[in-house]
Amino acid sequence: MRLGLLGGSFNPIHTAHLRMAAAAREALRLDRVIFIPARMPPHKRSGDLAPESDRLEMARLAVAAEPACEVSDIEMRRPGPSYTIDTIEALRRASAPGDELFFLIGADTLLELPMWRQIGRLAALCKFTPMARPGVPPPDGGALADAVGREEAQAILARAVPLPPLDISSSDIRRRVAEGRPIGGLTPPAVEDYIRRRGLYRRLNPAAPAPPPPCCGGASPPSSGPRRPEPA
Repeated sequence: MRLGLLGGSFNPIHTAHLRMAAAAREALRLDRVIFIPARMPPHKRSGDLAPESDRLEMARLAVAAEPACEVSDIEMRRPGPSYTIDTIEALRRASAPGDELFFLIGADTLLELPMWRQIGRLAALCKFTPMARPGVPPPDGGALADAVGREEAQAILARAVPLPPLDISSSDIRRRVAEGRPIGGLTPPAVEDYIRRRGLYRRLNPAAPAPPPPCCGGASPPSSGPRRPEPA
């Protein structure tokens, strides 16, 4: 099987994440896309996150009507920071020998990949796949080539999947909820209803830094989606 893997804090999951999964599924001929909410992202302050059980449930609600998508709680069940190498090794052990794992990342994350924990082994276990906004040139791959080898770096760049423009970010959704503004269309209706019923994001963390601009149509690392720096 050809499996797409989409990780992140999903705080909350939103429409751009689903569009990213759909674009990857079509371009890469994926059999399934697996959403992997992180229990404890290494780059995130836990005070900025909704409870892990809520983020997991919102992800499940969001993909309930997507037959080719599913949600894995593999990182939620593992204590400590959610490092990608641990997740990929576990998924590789659980998958069939011929399965291909495509790890979907924001194109700007290519600059950070050399810092990820055990990046050389990661590149051997899965196929990193950048998701790129139209008109945005790929970053220089020199550092990536130094980390994983020139041939592998070229293969990663060649797998880039273009995304339709869709500027949605989890941080904007949280801010809108805190300010009492509507979020219709930004996240699936079931997720919008869950946020309302659970009273999530009604207050912003005043100590939190200003959010970065969304990448890849807002499905970006990681208040939103694909991964983050993972220092060794």
